[in-house]
Amino acid sequence: MSASENQLSRRRLLGYAAATTGVAASAAAGAMGGHMISQRVRPQPTDDSEMASQRVEAFFGPHQAGIATDPQAHALLLAFDLNEEVDLERFMALMRIISDDAARLTQGQPALADNDPTLAKNPAGLTVTFGFGPMLFTKLGLATQLPEGPVRIPGFDIDRLDVQWTDGDLIVQLCADDELALIHAQRMMVKDLRAFMSVRWAQRGFRPLPTVLSDTPRNVMGQLDGTSNPRPGTDEFSQTVWADAAPDVPEWFTGGTTMVVRRIRVELDEWDRLDEVGKELALGRKMDSGAPLGGTAEHDEPDFAARKEGGLPVIPTNAHIRRAHSDDGARIFRRSYNFDAGPTAGGTPEAGLLFVSFQARLRQFVAIQERLAEADMLNSYTTPVGSSVFFVPPGCEYGGWVGQTLLDR
Repeated sequence: MSASENQLSRRRLLGYAAATTGVAASAAAGAMGGHMISQRVRPQPTDDSEMASQRVEAFFGPHQAGIATDPQAHALLLAFDLNEEVDLERFMALMRIISDDAARLTQGQPALADNDPTLAKNPAGLTVTFGFGPMLFTKLGLATQLPEGPVRIPGFDIDRLDVQWTDGDLIVQLCADDELALIHAQRMMVKDLRAFMSVRWAQRGFRPLPTVLSDTPRNVMGQLDGTSNPRPGTDEFSQTVWADAAPDVPEWFTGGTTMVVRRIRVELDEWDRLDEVGKELALGRKMDSGAPLGGTAEHDEPDFAARKEGGLPVIPTNAHIRRAHSDDGARIFRRSYNFDAGPTAGGTPEAGLLFVSFQARLRQFVAIQERLAEADMLNSYTTPVGSSVFFVPPGCEYGGWVGQTLLDR
């Protein structure tokens, strides 16, 4: 098949959502046949800024990128709902297409139907990560393949969830160090998906890049966020994040992970009324260094048994780090961002945390969140308004596509 024929087949598939399954599947297969990009790294330019803009992250591998990858400065999370007429075969075709586009875009190459190919030349460390919502399994007749059976994040007393930030059948997480690369990737993904799925929500996030003082970024509350994270590349990280082969883990999910997305509005005006000592007591850490109270450095182990002269704990019983600490081994890996939607008409900040965590099992997150919801001092200054869970399939090898282990059975 020639390149022009390849693109024509693809456009027909995307333009006619009601086409037969056979046409959709063959068109998608044609779009993949013999044209998957190679894993080449672009020549290194001499200018530092150009080098950063042309940085590439591998798409193919045992795990999807955008999880263990060093967090980029910008993120765009898109959730979609499956159209009623889309069946398993059409969804398989769709995953082939968006996997192909993601593979190209992350390497600085245009998608097959890209009308602005020059915008793809500087990927700036772009990663594209796909995950499936629980309801998608039911819609596609795959309910028995859910990693944890019928599942949903339980409601917590502190939640004030808005449907516009909650749930979804498919998540596409886009991350890059350049906003233009991010927006272009979003455009390509939405063009592929809109004939088969509707946009449920879109959330943009930002975070500072690491500095010489700390690898841990600050959030909009001014705290170092993610100090206790397990380090990618360690056994602790693998045990925390990746689903291992086990009798109660579906075979297709081995090497995958569970993704939680929570939109948490921060009452910044209320937070600002606290002095530094009050903020540190609420967090259980020093604001400047991130050291636990009673410690001297960010990564010091918190001493939860330490007492002041009067007998009170150095780290309060309802401080955030004490409530988040787990004695049962439950850990999560946070890869969160900040959001800022601008002030309201009355000048109130509409900002907060785009909380993203990855864990092998949803119960790891739930165990921690239950303790936080019960008595975390930060609950007075934060309000969860969105909550979603997605099952992130393992990565794919060259010539394959994300979700193949589940869908192509």
